[in-house]
Amino acid sequence: MTEHSIDDATIVAAGRLVAVSYSDAERAQMRDNLGGQIDHAIARRAVHLANASPPATLFDPRLPGFAMPAQAAMNVPLPASPLPDNDEDIAFAPVRRLAGWIAAGQLTSVRLTKIYLDRIRRLDPVLHAFTTVCDRVALDQAARADALIAVGTILGPLHGIPYAAKDVLDTAGITTGWGAEPYADRVPDTDATVVTRLAAAGAVLLGKVVSGALAFGDIWYGGQTRNPWNPEEGARGSSAGPASATAAGLVGFAIGSETLGSILFPSARCGVAGLRPTFGRVSRAGAMALCWSLDKIGPICREVGDIALVLAAINGFDAADEGSIDAPFGWDAGRQATDLRVGYIAADFVDPLDTAVLTALRGIGIVPQPVELAALPYMALQNILFAEAAAAFEDLTLDGRDDLLTRQDPGAWPNSFRKARFLSAVDHIQLDRLRRQVMREMDSVFGRVDVLLGPMLQGPLTVIGNMTGHPGLAVRTGFIQSRTREMPAYLNAEVREGSGAYHTVPHAISILAPLFDEAAALTLGQALERALAVADRRPPLP
Repeated sequence: MTEHSIDDATIVAAGRLVAVSYSDAERAQMRDNLGGQIDHAIARRAVHLANASPPATLFDPRLPGFAMPAQAAMNVPLPASPLPDNDEDIAFAPVRRLAGWIAAGQLTSVRLTKIYLDRIRRLDPVLHAFTTVCDRVALDQAARADALIAVGTILGPLHGIPYAAKDVLDTAGITTGWGAEPYADRVPDTDATVVTRLAAAGAVLLGKVVSGALAFGDIWYGGQTRNPWNPEEGARGSSAGPASATAAGLVGFAIGSETLGSILFPSARCGVAGLRPTFGRVSRAGAMALCWSLDKIGPICREVGDIALVLAAINGFDAADEGSIDAPFGWDAGRQATDLRVGYIAADFVDPLDTAVLTALRGIGIVPQPVELAALPYMALQNILFAEAAAAFEDLTLDGRDDLLTRQDPGAWPNSFRKARFLSAVDHIQLDRLRRQVMREMDSVFGRVDVLLGPMLQGPLTVIGNMTGHPGLAVRTGFIQSRTREMPAYLNAEVREGSGAYHTVPHAISILAPLFDEAAALTLGQALERALAVADRRPPLP
């Protein structure tokens, strides 16, 4: 055992960090035997734990007695329509329309891929959405897709559709740098399961799109990913690249990931539809682990209906992901939303654009029901994220490589990881118990309503939904006039300087649904998309 000099002052100071205090006698008992705890901690740190290695205790969102909701047969028609003459109109078309043109022989995958590659070359120098563009890989995959069609083989509705993957998903032989300087040269040997499944569905990989460093924010080792509606601003959230590229018409769709808002927030800011699936539905094998009990992978698309096509392709049990859950998925695009019981957190609906959503629902025959949540410290659950993330990247903290990350402000990962060393293990277990209580609370709520509406940046629903594992959908509901905010101080002055002008940017709402009932969220989302008629508007790009 190593000799550790622990005095009363040290114990008192340590107690302040976790808001506890002890008597003189209690501190006296600790002084002589705290060393053993310290030795055990030091011994454990000597064991390297790979990022993909999960804890022995695995999170399962299903409470006792859970029954998997019935799934409809997939019914997402591919509309027939003339192919536009304008390449931009083709680029911004939803996946369903692109798939219809490809299946009918009106459009080849190679032509569509070239349209997107050309847009990437022109627009990405402004948006900084891509970390790597795989021109040759994409054109080769597109040519194979066209060759299969020529002999009558179509692998599904994503056949020949170009997409991009967030740079936390492994792609064999293609840099996957997790947005962070210490991993900028990381090149995996294998594909993530999601990438493999999309290849089997015939989708074409255009390249990798930005993840904020270690799946946080929109800052990465190449700069800051921008919002196509206002390139002076960031795209907000670590799926910044997938959201920005999809909104700008650089891809047919994209794959993002969420731990605590990283699909929903950038989707809302960039005005696209983003789905955070139920925890466990989509395999995370081959994806960077940030928080083993929170990470989810999901699609970002220009229309709600497209999400179902992508989710169907990437859904499914995977033994390589120890958190994977075997769950079927199906969605009938013809289902009417009027049979849904829609709840909303009345206290959070203060923005006129949010209350307009309730008015739109009443206009299509849905009467939203106000819902009150139990008075619990929901936001305290965020400490679960900080503890897991600090564990996932402990090496960066202990060996000092966290200094390589661009963001070094108090809210950035380096400081959060360091602070997390002072989180109490006892408090962490108590948080886990609170998490179970919140899961029961949400189970009770979804016994009364089929879907739950919440403003995107108001109230606790983002934290709650991620902690309980419930699916969430971001849907554009309108537009606001937003003044350009000053860029963060950790970017250089030339980058930070903005016009201060007002820009028209999208506004969105979030829809939560019961576990594994993404179909309910999609049905309501599609109904809102049609009722509000704001989904087709494009960002003002050159």
